[in-house]
Amino acid sequence: MTLHGGTGRIGGRIYGYGIMWCPALATYLTCKILKLDFKGLGWQWGNPKYQVWAYFVPLIYAAISYGIIWIMGWGGFYNKQFIKEAAQSLGWSNLPDGVFIPLFFLANGVLGFFASMSTALGEEIGWRGFLVPQLSKISGFTATSLITGIIWAVWHFPLIIWGSYNGGTPFWYSLTCFTVAIVSMSFICTWFRLKSNSLWTGVMLHASHNLFVQSFFTPITVANAQTKYFADEFGAVIAVVSVCFAIYFWTRRKELSVAG
Repeated sequence: MTLHGGTGRIGGRIYGYGIMWCPALATYLTCKILKLDFKGLGWQWGNPKYQVWAYFVPLIYAAISYGIIWIMGWGGFYNKQFIKEAAQSLGWSNLPDGVFIPLFFLANGVLGFFASMSTALGEEIGWRGFLVPQLSKISGFTATSLITGIIWAVWHFPLIIWGSYNGGTPFWYSLTCFTVAIVSMSFICTWFRLKSNSLWTGVMLHASHNLFVQSFFTPITVANAQTKYFADEFGAVIAVVSVCFAIYFWTRRKELSVAG
């Protein structure tokens, strides 16, 4: 996330980390005020298979989304300038693009993932650590997912409207696509959180989404006049594909202790 005002890369990163850790701070203060156990927010790792699937689900829907974008001509594969700069930054300029791209994908997917987790954790302590379990005590799966998703989306609105965290389209368009995608992600995250009883599935999903969409598929796509309306978190394709994934997990809600 970056803000207008010339903060630069370092300043933007510092502010981004600070913003993403605000839900964790709010959760801690809420637990202190209400005398709730902060240690009881689902810190256990749980069944590893849910963590593995939480990592791969965003990769799958991102790959499907960008495959559609490339096939339909709403963006192209691949951005040679981005690949050249990435190869230079890693000291791998001697590698042909056909070798570098899969290596970059793997390196980014492993090493970059830990950096992505460090920011996602700040939000997820609030959303899936605290909010989902509390809401699930008084509402069913559908309501819990919708309420959490709407809060999660609205929390980003100031950055989309007044900052530069958007796709460069009219703000109403970015808000609509982003909100649909985030609420859909909420259904997926809620399912994994309640199935695994671990907030780490939310961290894995959130971090994987940010990593692959923001750091691989979007920059590797050659943009044209239509791309900003279809690609990234603010375009229509990920929004539509994520709705399909949300419907799939919604149909599996009866597997959870909280139905509805």
